[in-house]
Amino acid sequence: MKINSPQFNLMYKACMKASRVLIRDFGEIEKLQVSEKGPGDFVTASDKRVEKILLKELNIENTGYSVLTEETGKIENENKNSRWIIDPIDGTTNFLNGVPHFAISIAYEENKEIICGIIFDPIKNEMFTAHKGSGAYLNNSRIRVSNKSDFKNSLIVTGGPRAASKIKDSVFKEFEKVSMKIRPPIRKSGSAALDLAYVAAGRYDGSWQRELNYWDVAAGIILIKESGGFIDSLKEDRFQAEKIDIIASNTKIHKELKNLL
Repeated sequence: MKINSPQFNLMYKACMKASRVLIRDFGEIEKLQVSEKGPGDFVTASDKRVEKILLKELNIENTGYSVLTEETGKIENENKNSRWIIDPIDGTTNFLNGVPHFAISIAYEENKEIICGIIFDPIKNEMFTAHKGSGAYLNNSRIRVSNKSDFKNSLIVTGGPRAASKIKDSVFKEFEKVSMKIRPPIRKSGSAALDLAYVAAGRYDGSWQRELNYWDVAAGIILIKESGGFIDSLKEDRFQAEKIDIIASNTKIHKELKNLL
């Protein structure tokens, strides 16, 4: 890995420690106690354990950084311009059902700009990392978005809608509209963070999804930018809305995909 900053080093160590718990819990998935958090959205004892480890390892007591995390929400500390954005398990439903496709996602934000991020898939041992101005990496190898310009042969991934979504019909119409323009069937993986990481690595050519949370996409934002791709909010508010509609792709198909949405 070619990235070295105090914040990145803290994120890396936190990820490695928390992932050991995550791997252990995934191996004992049937014994996990699950409580329902809301329609279509579940939280596990493992989710909470992982978040607790991450918060401790990120040393927020000494750094004074603020935090936005899926489980705890906002933690306002004295340093409001520096913030960790954490999703302890992105792909919780996959995790709960024994599907080995989920990740820990951590980003460091300074003055409302993502500076660096990590998306770590502990089961496949794939760590996607990026730091502003230093590029994006998968483990020790530099990654870039795909070079595909032929939209009809693009491999596109999406997600949702959730059970409680009020825009299901429009989401399904978008799915139909995009699927009519491309030959490969649209993919759905169940992890928005890994979808963005895969676009950054050139595995997918593009991704879009409605009604995401900031912690779902924060680390992915810097990964896409540093791998040479485009990432936008489909709304005018950029990434500050409570629910984020996002599009990410290589530079060559971005306009065509965005025009469909």
